[in-house]
Amino acid sequence: MPACTATQELKRGVDDTRRAKVEAEAEWGRRTRRPDQTMSAAGRAPCGLPRVGLGTAVQGPRPDPVRRAVLRAIQLGYRHLDTAAHYATEGPIGEAAAEAVREGLVASRGDLFVTSKVWCADAHPDRVLPALRRTLSNLQMEYVDLYMIHWPVTMNAGRFTAPFTPEDFEPFDMRGVWEAMEECHRMGLAKSIGVCNFSCKKLETLLSFATIPPAVNQVEINPVWQQRKLREFCREKGIQLCAYSPLGAKGTHWGSDSVMDSGVLHEIAKSKGKTVAQVCLRWVYEQGDCLIVKSFDESRMKENLDIVGWELTEEERQRISKIPQRKINQGRRYVSEHGPYKSLEELWDGEI
Repeated sequence: MPACTATQELKRGVDDTRRAKVEAEAEWGRRTRRPDQTMSAAGRAPCGLPRVGLGTAVQGPRPDPVRRAVLRAIQLGYRHLDTAAHYATEGPIGEAAAEAVREGLVASRGDLFVTSKVWCADAHPDRVLPALRRTLSNLQMEYVDLYMIHWPVTMNAGRFTAPFTPEDFEPFDMRGVWEAMEECHRMGLAKSIGVCNFSCKKLETLLSFATIPPAVNQVEINPVWQQRKLREFCREKGIQLCAYSPLGAKGTHWGSDSVMDSGVLHEIAKSKGKTVAQVCLRWVYEQGDCLIVKSFDESRMKENLDIVGWELTEEERQRISKIPQRKINQGRRYVSEHGPYKSLEELWDGEI
């Protein structure tokens, strides 16, 4: 081998070794850096999703109270507004966003991150795009920042309200529905697309054929349902987890007081001079997840934002990690002996 060639081969080998070392160090950094270090200065996750969002899944919503609450939330600093066709709050959210721009609370629509979701009755390949167009009409917006599949469930067209019967359910055409979601993205009507309530197995199936992978998986996460397996899977696949019901949804028809009444969380909150809610939200925040908080009470909206500038100790994190686990929102109404999911095990692929 000529001397020049041997030298080039040696240099290439050294470069490869250095490159491998740099890549290994970068990967180690990604795995070990604290969640706070992955945030941008604007308090957003790497995918662009603000770390804290305002939930609007209120029971029996009245448009004006929702509009006023959302407008006040924007004044307080919330920039992520989470809605869905099923919540019937898209209209007042759009009104509040437009008013916020007129009043100068934000410079433009682009300063807000708006999420909505396609409901099960529209989870048909030919109904996804029309459903998004209705959502945009309700919001009075040209696009949503994130559009998600609300549940991995398909119902008969037009079936929006419970109780549901076995005849309401149809097989979920994941590929067809996701292709329609991708088309919404390509058209610029949804800046990003994602899913809700997907298990590791369902995500793996989706990723096997998706041209555009889901940016976000919004699921129940709180100290009583910590989602360790799903979080690790999503980190490996580059999917951002977003937590709904981080406080256990106490007071809803399906929620539980097991989070807010936890003795461990009460003891930690007392020792830190914080509320139980703040300890819960801070715990979710430290996992690297985004989170959706739902309160239209101004003092609680302020409280729910006060989760930065302090942190849990390692001992406190260990205590929280030992809290007995149980899923609160089990989705029982989507299970039927005559439907696609005949048991909770099938709905959640055993991840429950």
